[in-house]
Amino acid sequence: MKRIIETDEAPAAVGAYSQATTDDSLLFTAGQIPLTPDGDLLDEESIETQTEQALDNLLAVLEEAGASAGDVLKVTVMLEDIDDFEAMNETYAGYFDDEPPARSAVEVAALPKGVDVEIEAIASLE
Repeated sequence: MKRIIETDEAPAAVGAYSQATTDDSLLFTAGQIPLTPDGDLLDEESIETQTEQALDNLLAVLEEAGASAGDVLKVTVMLEDIDDFEAMNETYAGYFDDEPPARSAVEVAALPKGVDVEIEAIASLE
């Protein structure tokens, strides 16, 4: 049975989606952008700062579901400019330094609200 995950520690869903959904086995997060829980958009900040905020949001959603970074199986990172990969990766590595999950990183034509990075994950709850 599907269960919706919501937390005030990450930006609220502003559309026809949930912050995350689970069947109590796997957790699927929505893409997280560099938007603070208070609604401040960090689109003019460095890719490092944007990555940090997106990952902080992701971890808040994971925590609400009873998971942590160590439970993440797969991450997808969407970058507006693939030239930001190395800087994003350096920040990202600090969040997933021990036994990192599988990951894809792709360049996309555009991201919501004009940000430079969006990150989503699949985690195990077992």
